[in-house]
Order: sequence, then C-alpha cells, then structure tokens
Amino acid sequence: MQNRPAIVAVGRTKFGEHYGKEPEKLIEEAWLTASKECDLERRDLEACYLSDCFLPITNKLGLEEGFLSELTELHVPMEVTRSVSAALLTACHAIQAGAYNTVLVGGIEKMTDRWDKIRDDLMLLEDPWSYYAGGTPEANHELLLRAYINKYGITGENLDKLNVALAQVSVKNHANAAKNEYAHFRRKITVDHVLNARKAARKSLGLYDFAPISDGASALILTSEEHARKMTDKPIYVLDCSSATDYLNFTARDDLTHFTATKIAAKNAFKMAGVAPSDMQVVEVYDQSTVLEMVSLEDLGFCEPGTAWKSINESRPEEKSYYEINGRRVFVNANGGLKADGNPLGATGGAQIFEIFKQLRGEAGERQIDLGQETPRYGCTSELEGFGTKAYVTIFGRE
Repeated sequence: MQNRPAIVAVGRTKFGEHYGKEPEKLIEEAWLTASKECDLERRDLEACYLSDCFLPITNKLGLEEGFLSELTELHVPMEVTRSVSAALLTACHAIQAGAYNTVLVGGIEKMTDRWDKIRDDLMLLEDPWSYYAGGTPEANHELLLRAYINKYGITGENLDKLNVALAQVSVKNHANAAKNEYAHFRRKITVDHVLNARKAARKSLGLYDFAPISDGASALILTSEEHARKMTDKPIYVLDCSSATDYLNFTARDDLTHFTATKIAAKNAFKMAGVAPSDMQVVEVYDQSTVLEMVSLEDLGFCEPGTAWKSINESRPEEKSYYEINGRRVFVNANGGLKADGNPLGATGGAQIFEIFKQLRGEAGERQIDLGQETPRYGCTSELEGFGTKAYVTIFGRE
C-alpha cells in the first residue's frame, strides 16, 4: 500500500455526563492528550477530519467547520462527518493520495444536555418510518432479536441459554469498564441484574441491555508510514478501512437478523488488509445493545450465523474477558464497549480506536489482554451509523 496510513498517538476524555463542560473543552482535552504523546503542535497539522452527529442540534450550530476551527484554533482544511470511522476513512484516503502527511482525526458529542429530547432525535434520524409508527430507539433491537430467534428456531432450553448469553455480554462489558478510567459506567453487574431489569420492563431487553447516552471527545494523529517512523517507535498501521450501506428503513431490508452493510464492509476490509477474522485478537464492536454485540460476531465472520450465542454462553464471559470461538480466544470490547464505556455518537469510534491502539502497543494497563508473553498483532473495529444503515470495519496491525 502506497503511503500506508499509521496512527502515532491517541487521546480521549472520560465519557459520561459533562453538563458543565463546553464542547471546545472536551475536544481540546482529547487533542492535547494525543499531541503530548507524540510531541506534536497545532502548526504541524495539515488538515483535520472531525465528526459529530448531533452537535448542530444540541448546541444550535450553523456551519460546524467554522465552530470547530474556532475551538481548535486551526485554519487548515477541515471536513466534518458523522462518525470517527468515517473521518478516519477520509483521512486515510488523503494520506494515501499524498495530499497530506499529518492530520488530526477526532470526534465530539454533547448529548446529555438534551437527554429528554435526544431519544426522539435518534429514532427519527435512524428510521423515520418506525418513528412515525410509534417506535422507540430500542424498538429495532427488539425486532432484530425476535427475527433472529424465529429464523434460527431457538426455543425452550436454547432460548433460555440465548437470553442468559445476552446478559453475559452486558456483565462482561461492565467488568471490562471497571478497569477503564474513561468509562461512563465502572460498576460491575451480575446476570441477575440484567434478567431482573427485563422482567421489570416486561420486555426481551431491559435497562442493562442498552448503551447509555453520553458526552465526550476522542482524537488521534494520523500520518504516512514515512513520517510515523520519525515520530514513534511503535506506530499502529491502518491496514484497511471499508464501508458499506443499506436501506434506511430497517423493516424494509431483506434480512432482519443481520446487518448486510457490516458483512460487506468486513469482507472487503479483511480482503484488502490480507488477513482473516481468525487473525484478530482484540476487537471493538458497536454494541448499542447486547444483541448487536452477538450479531456483530457473526457479521464480522467470527461465528457462523445463528451460533454466536452458543459461543458466548459456553465461554461464560462473566468470569472471563474473552470469548472462546473455534478453539481460540477473541477479546471483544476490552474497554467496556458502548454498553459501559459510553456512547457519545460522534466520538464513540475514536474510543474504539483508542483501545485497539493501546492494546496493540501493550499499553492498556489493567485492561491489557492476556496472550501470555505475546502482544496482539492485529485488531479491528466495527462502527455503525444509524441502525445498520452504514457500517465501517477497520483493520489495524503492528506490522
């Protein structure tokens, strides 16, 4: 790959409720953390690719680039996207084309200031047909789960095991987040907490099955391979970043049990990177709900369709930080995932990349995955825009 893109530094804020912090303070904190890590100054940046999803709504902004230029004190070319993965993909293309050598990629979101209205905004933008039919942001997750159960004929004892497996996803992610100083929720929970919350809600999915609404920011410094070697001894390479799209209306899609966009993006990403799902040792998936983590394991190619719940259940992840899949360990959402790390939409993908970067460099501290004496070589992230309407899969490697 010509001008192979490499990440030389990352930074982020704690995710959670930052009612008293202005957006510029959040992105500044993330940027300064990254810049200090590689001794970079604003004048060294040639371009910026930043993301936010609701900032114009929550903060009543007009042209976002002007606002972001003001708060970053930069007048370089700047583009705004809806997710950090989208920003990273665009930045990678610019690096590969030779347009720039060093760019800032990041994301920011302030959602809790309007928590009472943001749920409406989420559903309206993700799937307006469901919204006008009275659907909630959680409705499509329930529909996906029901379709999955029906398609694969999961009944009786197996249905009980599936429900417990989904609870184990939540327990595992909360346990991982307890080791993450940046996480929104650092409190451990039990399978009973998850099951009792479902009973209280009288639904298949309850309070502990869904990711929260969060504020936060994330940032990373992307350079060409040549420049990366001058800035750090341990660059992490972006081996490929692929994207695909699907219908906006979830219920109009051919398959309601999986995300076609994720499957296409994953197939292309692994092919272009020259690696396979079996090479991945640490993975960050977009778990807006426990169901999405389960389905992502299948869409990314780690499990056969209709079987991920078995791997989860047999792994008993409430006692481990990984899944046993086909005789190998796969560490999923080591930072706690969206479920417990938090989900400030425009910055979420940056937190996923932050975790992969730290894990591949062996710098994740208490969260560092246990591969014996080996440091993981490869990792990947998957991020969604909308309810599977647009998917990004990115492959990272130390070599």
